[in-house]
Amino acid sequence: MNDETRNYKTEADIKSLIAKFENFTLPRSEWNHQAHLTVALWYLNRDDEQEAINIIRQSIQRYNAAMGIKTTKDGGYHETLTLFWVRMVSHYLSVNKEKSSIPETTIAIYRIYRDKHLPFQYYSRDLLMSWEARTNWVEPDFKPLI
Repeated sequence: MNDETRNYKTEADIKSLIAKFENFTLPRSEWNHQAHLTVALWYLNRDDEQEAINIIRQSIQRYNAAMGIKTTKDGGYHETLTLFWVRMVSHYLSVNKEKSSIPETTIAIYRIYRDKHLPFQYYSRDLLMSWEARTNWVEPDFKPLI
């Protein structure tokens, strides 16, 4: 399934995603934008933001290593994009305090943040695609994050 059709409709679906991600059995084809957002939501629901960031960062890097994905200037782990999306999900959670099920929240977050090009409203392409942004957090150069 692609980003447009995949939904994590039940808590069991989400727990399965997390388990596969954590034990490196998630196929690369399923490690898509919606899966990234769902993983961020899972850890942000469980941990404070900084702890969630640390877990997500380390987990993505370990997953990439297990899949043979190297960080290069053109691919692999991207610190700024990872933190951008984690912070967007965190912002959503801080604004939407009503209790929804995790599958409902996952779907709501994906509906809002499905556009993978959203970071370019905050960052110039040159800055976001730089080695510095790939390996370290960099502040946006167009407008501040929410």
